[in-house]
Amino acid sequence: MSVVIIGGHERMENRYKEICKKYHHKPKVFTKMKTDLNRKIGSPDLMILFTATASHKMVRCAIAESERSNSVLERSHSSSASALIRILEAYK
Repeated sequence: MSVVIIGGHERMENRYKEICKKYHHKPKVFTKMKTDLNRKIGSPDLMILFTATASHKMVRCAIAESERSNSVLERSHSSSASALIRILEAYK
């Protein structure tokens, strides 16, 4: 399963990837707004949006891309490792 994480803390980026790999998911992590983010997201199976640490522009882009690609969009105010684990447990 492919997973895209939008938002979160830069220092946690490697930790997010490790957690996703433990659940046998292929992760992409975007902690900052990048040029052409909508093209880089692709068509993931699951999109996780950490709302507290994502800019409004990133949130709008993520919502539009999840609707376009019919991806499941999960939102979490917290961007902690335990919040990510809780979301991934639900999609085991």
